Amino acid sequence: MIRKLLLSLIFLLSFASLALSVPVLAGESAQMKVVTLDVQNMTCAMCPYTVKKSLTKVPGVEKAEVDYDSKTAKITYDPSKADIAALTEATTNVGYPSQLRQ
Repeated sequence: MIRKLLLSLIFLLSFASLALSVPVLAGESAQMKVVTLDVQNMTCAMCPYTVKKSLTKVPGVEKAEVDYDSKTAKITYDPSKADIAALTEATTNVGYPSQLRQ
């Protein structure tokens, strides 16, 4: 009887913590912004790795996808922690100047 009660309590607490965390997660993703940068000087298949590494080191960057064929970087970031200038500076500092795609 006590075991069933404890298991029920654990289940309810787990469910309650999950339910409480959902609005926080939704709020966090609502704050994120996605931009695309045009990236110069990518001449080989290794270049995107260097660009991605530089972008993911910028505080606030959640995700960076760099495409060699289109010479672009798609970045998901928190605008309260990073801005376009920080993103373009990060790529420029490793030899790949970039600018916001129009």
